[in-house]
Amino acid sequence: MQSPEIEKPILYQEQTALALENFRISGTPMPSEFIHALALIKASAAKANAEHAGLNDEIAIDIQRAAMEVSQGKHDDAFMVDVFQTGSGTSTNMNVNEVIASLATDKLGKPVHPNDHVNMGQSSNDVIPSAIHVSATLAISRELIPALQSLMSAIDAKSILYRETVKTGRTHLMDAMPITLGQELSGWSKQIQFAITRLIEVLPRISALALGGTAVGTGINTHPDFARSACRELSQLTGLRFLPADNYFAAISSQDTAVEVSGHLNTLAVSLMKICNDLRWMNSGPLTGLGEISLEKLQAGSSIMPGKVNPVIPEAVAMVCAQVMGYHQSITIAGQSGNFQLNTMLPLIGFNLLSSLSLLTNGISALTHKAIVPMKANIDKMAQSLGMNPILVTALNSKVGYEQGALIAKAAYEQKRPVVDVAAEMTDIPIETLRTLLDPKSMT
Repeated sequence: MQSPEIEKPILYQEQTALALENFRISGTPMPSEFIHALALIKASAAKANAEHAGLNDEIAIDIQRAAMEVSQGKHDDAFMVDVFQTGSGTSTNMNVNEVIASLATDKLGKPVHPNDHVNMGQSSNDVIPSAIHVSATLAISRELIPALQSLMSAIDAKSILYRETVKTGRTHLMDAMPITLGQELSGWSKQIQFAITRLIEVLPRISALALGGTAVGTGINTHPDFARSACRELSQLTGLRFLPADNYFAAISSQDTAVEVSGHLNTLAVSLMKICNDLRWMNSGPLTGLGEISLEKLQAGSSIMPGKVNPVIPEAVAMVCAQVMGYHQSITIAGQSGNFQLNTMLPLIGFNLLSSLSLLTNGISALTHKAIVPMKANIDKMAQSLGMNPILVTALNSKVGYEQGALIAKAAYEQKRPVVDVAAEMTDIPIETLRTLLDPKSMT
């Protein structure tokens, strides 16, 4: 006989219940990463308040224990407040305060108050911007940068493997001068390297926290040493360096750093879409396209055409990039909504920023392991196309001039013959000299 399911206790309290009633808009709660970061802040704040503000040690310890449970995802189903809520994120802050208070009360056996104890020395106006920064810092440091490093390593490995493989370069999607496949891939690698550099450079700014500024940046109702102690504890909990912002008025009234981070993610999305589009073109065919590379055959590409296989991973990642670009536009609009002493679109900024980080991390991982690593060059196909490329005549400019070169290229294209053969007929340059001058490898 199956035992009856035990109903879980409701951990949130009055303010969360009101928010659930008032904000029935999207049905989408704040990301769990955001809630976990906010819980880490609550744990750090409790320790700092015990040190400096007279918070009872027993209460502080149980708040820390409860907050750490929340940060580890043990109560994720207790956080359901809609993203589209009050612009300060007060409802999510109270949701976290109330759940932690309920858990701590249950452990301690005496009341722990969500405002007086869990939210002591804090305001939604400083902890929500801080949670945006903490969650973004964790996602960038622990997930996105490592994913990018793996992608760059995979591209570099292919670049080395195909450093001698010559192919037709293309500008305007038209045949251009030769290039090695390794050189082409090195361009992708440099784009990814720049993305990593941008993210590393922004970390000191995104890890500076509004915590301690409370309502408007003046630090009302908090101890002067609270922020420094809380950031020190937060650094110990995460293994990353967090510091109080050097100007709370900027940290609370604006979200410029979040917009900056989103801008870097937008640039990364642009880079990734260029790489994905190159992969799709190079893989096109197999008979009537470029067919320069072969991507791994992962699944059937058509429900009606048997045997058709599509470049599904580059397509999926390109859609990720489009979504991230859209998120950035929303973050840009939200970032300018700092009305006097408070930005009032904080939940939207937090949601979109973390969504971008998650999508990019997962998309990059798929691109690395399901596209770049198994990618193979079709060397014979590239060599065949290269030999017929009339643009090779560019190497003869200094010998025959632009106008004569254009005539040779036109004749080679119309007759569908190798440039070297046509040039031998239309100039008095010895064939061996032509072969040397028109060697595609020498042009790379």
